[in-house]
Amino acid sequence: MTLYSSRFSGSLDPRAAALNNSLPFDQRMAKVDVRGSLAWANAIGKAGVLNADELALISQGLSRILEEFEQGSFTFMETDEDIHTAVERRLIELVGPVGGKLHTGRSRNDQVATDLRLWLLDRIRFLQDELRGLQAALITRSEKDMGIILPGYTHFQQAQPVLLSHWWLSHFWALQRDQERLTHLRHETAVLPLGCGALAGTTFPVDRFTLAQELGFRSPAPNSLDAISDRDFAAEFLFWAALTGVHLSRLAEALILYSTYEYHFVTFSDAFSTGSSLMPQKKNPDPMELARGKAGSLIGKLTGLLTTLKGLPSAYDKDLQEDKLPVFEAADTIALLLPVIAGAISTLSLHPERMLNAFDSQILATDLADYLVKRGIPFRNAHSAVGQAVRRAEAMGLKLKELPLVEWQTIQPAFQEDMDQVFDIEKAVARRSAWGGTAPGQVSKQIELAKICLQP
Repeated sequence: MTLYSSRFSGSLDPRAAALNNSLPFDQRMAKVDVRGSLAWANAIGKAGVLNADELALISQGLSRILEEFEQGSFTFMETDEDIHTAVERRLIELVGPVGGKLHTGRSRNDQVATDLRLWLLDRIRFLQDELRGLQAALITRSEKDMGIILPGYTHFQQAQPVLLSHWWLSHFWALQRDQERLTHLRHETAVLPLGCGALAGTTFPVDRFTLAQELGFRSPAPNSLDAISDRDFAAEFLFWAALTGVHLSRLAEALILYSTYEYHFVTFSDAFSTGSSLMPQKKNPDPMELARGKAGSLIGKLTGLLTTLKGLPSAYDKDLQEDKLPVFEAADTIALLLPVIAGAISTLSLHPERMLNAFDSQILATDLADYLVKRGIPFRNAHSAVGQAVRRAEAMGLKLKELPLVEWQTIQPAFQEDMDQVFDIEKAVARRSAWGGTAPGQVSKQIELAKICLQP
């Protein structure tokens, strides 16, 4: 029999009990459940529900249970349907009937919502540290690789030259937005449901503001009905995980491409590569491919929870048991990915000569249009002229920079002999000197700004 079965004359069908049982996954909230229970014991002690001796006895029992969890010696029973019943059952074993007073004024509805928020608050801090680790790896690469020029792509077609450091930092800033989202999420998660009971609040004079402060929340939830059903924080976390997964996938996708034989811009270290069971020559970027693949799984978890939430009325429903597993799994996935990607990026080798040899002079077509603009030609006319030159060079089987000056001047007389300087890749990069551009001076400023962002 469970702790809450007195209303029933028969036992729950074993198959229904198995479906109802959340202990296999919610036991990871064991320590925060005890933390919440210790705070609740203090709260109802101040409210006059427990006398000093009862409070001391319950607190000692809960502290003992916490030690058992920390030492891995806690024994679960078949009748423990979730972590909350397991803790309460063990408390009664340790301190006797007085342990049954702990649940006064409290429901599993506000208890589980509090536990999940406490667990997530702890995990957010850890994930932010892991995220900083990857961001730091990107900054280090940016400093180390300064001066290397990479063909920049749009539509996977060569577009304009960029510093490789600028490219690394483009991924840093995506992750910085993920950092900021986590900071916002920590604020939204730190709202205390405990003391809201099943849905209508508690009849005991519990000081929920003090309770919130004791547990590290910024405030108690203002509406009991909303508090026990609110899973916005869980959905927001899954959105964060999904979008972070997308950012990691985009980084991984480009590096996978750049590591191919055809590109050979980068080579992954053996520590972050795998082989083939059939083809001896293969060196596969499996960690990056897994990063790309797991983004889909993370998006699926977000979609799953939103689909669960959309049909629920107000108050608590058992459907909300489905909130925890996707949150736990998403947190585990991101925690696994971040250090692996950081390690792969930190240890990869570069082939700058391959990047340089990959350049087609058409990548400077916009610079040629800008050359005309500086000579008074409207940009649209300049754009058209360069487009005609590109077409003329292709028709003649020439690279754009090989097109004779007479051909350029036939299209637009404003082209002069000094246009040869436009085809200098390093100067082309240096010309992008506005704030946020790829010029070395601007990238150096960007690195310093990135370092400031990582400061505690």
